[in-house]
Amino acid sequence: MTTFLIKTFGCKTNQTESSVMEEKLLSEGFLPAKNIAVCNYYIINSCAVTLEAEKKLLQTVKSVKHKNPTIKIILTGCYAQLHKNDENPLFDKILGIYEKPDIVNIIKNNERIMVSDINQHKDFRFEKISNFHRTRATIKIQDGCNNRCSYCTICLARGKSRSCKIENVIEQINILSENNYNEIVLTGIHIGQWGNDFKPQQSFLNLIQEIEKTNIKSYRIGSFDPTELSDELIDYLSKSNKFCPHFHLSLQSLCDKTLKNMNRHYNYERIQKVVDKLYTTFDNVFLGSDIIVGFPQETIDDFNLTYNRLKEIPLSQIHVFPYSIRPNTIAAKMDGQIEQAEKHRRMLLVKTLSEQKYNDFLNKNIGYECYVTIEKNPDKTTGLYKAVTPNYIKILLKSKENLSNQYVKIKVNEIDKNNYVYGILA
Repeated sequence: MTTFLIKTFGCKTNQTESSVMEEKLLSEGFLPAKNIAVCNYYIINSCAVTLEAEKKLLQTVKSVKHKNPTIKIILTGCYAQLHKNDENPLFDKILGIYEKPDIVNIIKNNERIMVSDINQHKDFRFEKISNFHRTRATIKIQDGCNNRCSYCTICLARGKSRSCKIENVIEQINILSENNYNEIVLTGIHIGQWGNDFKPQQSFLNLIQEIEKTNIKSYRIGSFDPTELSDELIDYLSKSNKFCPHFHLSLQSLCDKTLKNMNRHYNYERIQKVVDKLYTTFDNVFLGSDIIVGFPQETIDDFNLTYNRLKEIPLSQIHVFPYSIRPNTIAAKMDGQIEQAEKHRRMLLVKTLSEQKYNDFLNKNIGYECYVTIEKNPDKTTGLYKAVTPNYIKILLKSKENLSNQYVKIKVNEIDKNNYVYGILA
């Protein structure tokens, strides 16, 4: 028996690609290992968004090798793509982004490095998958990014934007629907660019209109830039009975000077317009966001401008990152780099603000009724059933009947001092 484990770092796209690799391995007779000590192959699907992500990767490799010196470590993902010539002897094989679905053949051959030039791949590589360990299935609809943000290496790791054809997306949704999945999440590296590479060009709205015709009960979308949420798309989604009113906005800053330095192609006025439109169009909408603090040349006044604007606009939660220097980026060479302690100070201020906003959002939703898909496995801490509301509130429910994977109507009933949210069947 040949056994394996997969460790995934980073985004939902990476998680989806790990599920593809797992299904490929299982179909060829590989078995999941019970633990590292009895594992033959340890596959690391890596992330390279921040320096911290890279540190965690290398710490994991050393820990695994310490527990099992004979284990074979296969590195893939964005870090592997960017460091394909890494001579680190801890990596037995290195495979690129495009090569992930070839995992079985790669394990069987004798080559150590299998990383192709990602920019030579013009078409989206579609790989079907029938099962996920999670209750909500993720569908990768897009890969790559055409933006060149001054701080980011993901465009270097993932290549140009490539879109999954509508008929393939619908085929994947139908497979999952037939396998009793009620909810899907559309994911990718930059899904707002979906369809731009088609001739003739298609819009994200074209894809959504076809998804609405399927039997899937509900769907969510991944992160969007504010420039990519048109009034037409927002209005269409607001009338849907399947769309979950849960948006994650890739904002990064609310200071125009910093946005320009980041090479983001919008300003605060555009952000404000989109956020206000979403907030007034949807009832109880969840508005999450990404913010980077401590970007080069971000003065105290620049940060305070972003911070005060974050207080004003109706976001539900803020995912804050301290700026991380990435090799081969414009921002890494900029003057005015911020001290780590100051970046940490700014991050804590935004994090505290986010906690306040999220508490307000939760309390506003007491009494909210909606349909949810109950997760397959109960919560490990409480033993209660788990679900996520359409507007992204994690709910715990107590029930004597078996609710696993059921699509039921619930009511948000109570929030305790630890921000655990409890619901009841409605």
